[in-house]
Amino acid sequence: MWLAASLLLGGCSAKYYQKSADREAYRIIRSKSGAVTNMDPAFTIEQTNSPGLDLLPATTNAADFLGADAERERGARRMSLEDALRIATQISRRYQSEKEKLYLGALELALARHRFTPIFNAAASSKYGVNTVLDESQVHTSDHVVEQHGLTTGAGLGGSWLMRDVGRLTAAITTDFVRFVSADRSLVTSSRVGGTFTRPLLQNAGFKREMESLTQAERDMVYELRDFVRFRKDFSVQVATEYYGVLGRRDAVRNSFLNLESSRKNAERSRALAQEGRITQSDLGRLEQQALSAENSWVSAVRAYKQQLDDFKVSIGLSVDERIVLQDQELEALQILEPRIGLEEAIEVALRARLDYLNVEARLADAGRRVGLQANLLKPRVDLQADAAIQNSTLGSAFVLPKPEYYAWSAGLDVDLGLDRMAERNAYRAALIARHRAERDVAQAEDDIKLQVRDSWRTLDQARRSFEISEIGVKLAERRVEEQDLLAELGRAKAQDQVDAQNALIDSKNQRTQALVTHTIARVQFWNRLGILYIKDNGQWEETRDAKAE
Repeated sequence: MWLAASLLLGGCSAKYYQKSADREAYRIIRSKSGAVTNMDPAFTIEQTNSPGLDLLPATTNAADFLGADAERERGARRMSLEDALRIATQISRRYQSEKEKLYLGALELALARHRFTPIFNAAASSKYGVNTVLDESQVHTSDHVVEQHGLTTGAGLGGSWLMRDVGRLTAAITTDFVRFVSADRSLVTSSRVGGTFTRPLLQNAGFKREMESLTQAERDMVYELRDFVRFRKDFSVQVATEYYGVLGRRDAVRNSFLNLESSRKNAERSRALAQEGRITQSDLGRLEQQALSAENSWVSAVRAYKQQLDDFKVSIGLSVDERIVLQDQELEALQILEPRIGLEEAIEVALRARLDYLNVEARLADAGRRVGLQANLLKPRVDLQADAAIQNSTLGSAFVLPKPEYYAWSAGLDVDLGLDRMAERNAYRAALIARHRAERDVAQAEDDIKLQVRDSWRTLDQARRSFEISEIGVKLAERRVEEQDLLAELGRAKAQDQVDAQNALIDSKNQRTQALVTHTIARVQFWNRLGILYIKDNGQWEETRDAKAE
């Protein structure tokens, strides 16, 4: 019977245990998610290997500014920022690792809780043995020592229950069979039912150490959830930063190609004027050199764009062999939007909403609680312990039940005065130091948040001003180019002025794009650093321009 039960329980498949772990981990995550705003309600570590690119629209035209690489874009999938965020949250390796980290944290909590539930065990054994015994019937002969062969079989069912604020109760039912298969062929059977109750009264009173492990596991689960939600926000900002970075590179290629075309046009026109003797060979050489330099810059820009696009693919979990094109409309839709909140109020919001800061504050409370625990462990150990059992044994019966008349019990105190407390002393002092460190961590985290918010504020202001300056710069450069083109038509332009005007136009356009991208990312990062950037299930964010400290 015992063997059959053991085999039945042990025969559960690995798939069964996997599903059991999933059910409990997901249940814990769902139950704890209410304490953390913006947690993904559909959390799962199950991952699809298909990014779903076939659902995206295909590119039908080729961008001539990419040169020989233009045709490769024909038929490639056009990817919006929302598409990129959705795909990244589905297949990104880094995102998957963070989800698995949270899942494993839930399993740790499940195990900590399990230790406070009745835990049962069952075991059975069977052994064949040989020993020599004295044969009393032959004691006066030389053959008074004989071999005795026996089969010993035992089985037991036990359990242990650590009850909160009560104590630990352990119980076991055991039965043993001994059959002698040679000499005396008798059968000896014994059975026992026993239990032990233990409750610490002074050191570790109420099982404080064990209760602390459960308390910490419960709190650690909330920390893990906060870290994951914080990661989701950081991850979305990172993907957006890289997405716009690729578009910025693409725009730089476009500008470089326009510069190349203009430089070639200027060089060709200058060659005609040089043949007429209207400009010097020196000016012609300068413009031809400008055309070569523009071509080199364009080739470098194309290479940089392709490299950054490949990096972006890997970052969101795609293969570098996938053919995608990021949508230029995303760049065109960007605009300068200023948050309607003051700097000091923004800092107040951040100190109330930042999940990482809440974790640092909570860990200070943990450190204080552990100081009390270690102080308690400096006390002498005094445990109340009680044992009770009933048993029975017989000769010649296959199975016997324990009988109440064959009982035994005991109760008393188990005392350890703790004359050697060096390890406990050191642990207590270490706990005090850990609490001081936690206090410093809170102060450091507060300063870090203030620095980050101030940095984002300054970056926003600088990017806005850079955009305004570059807007003016583009208009001035365009007028300079138009003026130089007109002078060139009349044969009165200077080569150096033409080169400078063209370079200034390209630089101004690139600076304007970069300033616009920088401001957009800085604005999203600003809300993220305030801790109020809301992330949707697909990884896309909802942006606000207003925030108030509560």
